[in-house]
Amino acid sequence: MIQLAFYGFAILTIGSALAVLLTKNVLYAAFFLLLTLFGVAGLFVLASADFLAIAQLMIYVGGVLVLVVFGVMLTHKPELPGDSNSQVPNTVPSLNRSWVVALLVSGSLFAALYTLLARANFLIFNQPIGWQSTITTIGKQLMTESVLPFELIGILLLAALVGATYLAAPVNNRKKNAGPQ
Repeated sequence: MIQLAFYGFAILTIGSALAVLLTKNVLYAAFFLLLTLFGVAGLFVLASADFLAIAQLMIYVGGVLVLVVFGVMLTHKPELPGDSNSQVPNTVPSLNRSWVVALLVSGSLFAALYTLLARANFLIFNQPIGWQSTITTIGKQLMTESVLPFELIGILLLAALVGATYLAAPVNNRKKNAGPQ
C-alpha cells in the first residue's frame, strides 16, 4: 500500500512538473505548480519527514504560490494597437527550435545522476523502517542547542519587516513622520 501511495505521489509530482514546463498559460502553470508542491509534500510524509511536509505546505503552497497566483492575476499587460497576440492572454512566447539539445542535455544529466544514485551506499536503507515524528526532535534542538541562532534570526526577520514597511510607505508619509529637521 505504501508503494502504491509512493508511485501515486511520484506520478503526480512528475506529471504536474512536466505540465508546468509544457504549458504556455502562466496561470495554468501556477496551478500545476500547486499540484507539484502537494506531491512533494506527500513524498516527504512517506519519507517520515513530517516537519518538512508541513513546512512545504505552509511556506510554499500557502505563501509563495499564493503570491505567484496574485501576481499573475494582478499583472495587466497593456494591449498595443497592432498586437496580433491580443486574443491569447497570459502566454509566454517560447522558441521550440532547440528541443533536441535540451533533450540531450537533460537525458545525459539524468543518466549521470541515476548511475550516481545506483552506486551510492545509503546508510538509511540499513536501518529498520519505523515512523518517528521529527517535530519533537527539531523543537528540542531549536529550544536548547540552537536557541541563540534561532532568536538572532527572529530579530533579523523583524528588522527586515520593519525596513520593508518603511520602504513601502509613500514618500509623503516618510517626510511627515521624520519630525523636525
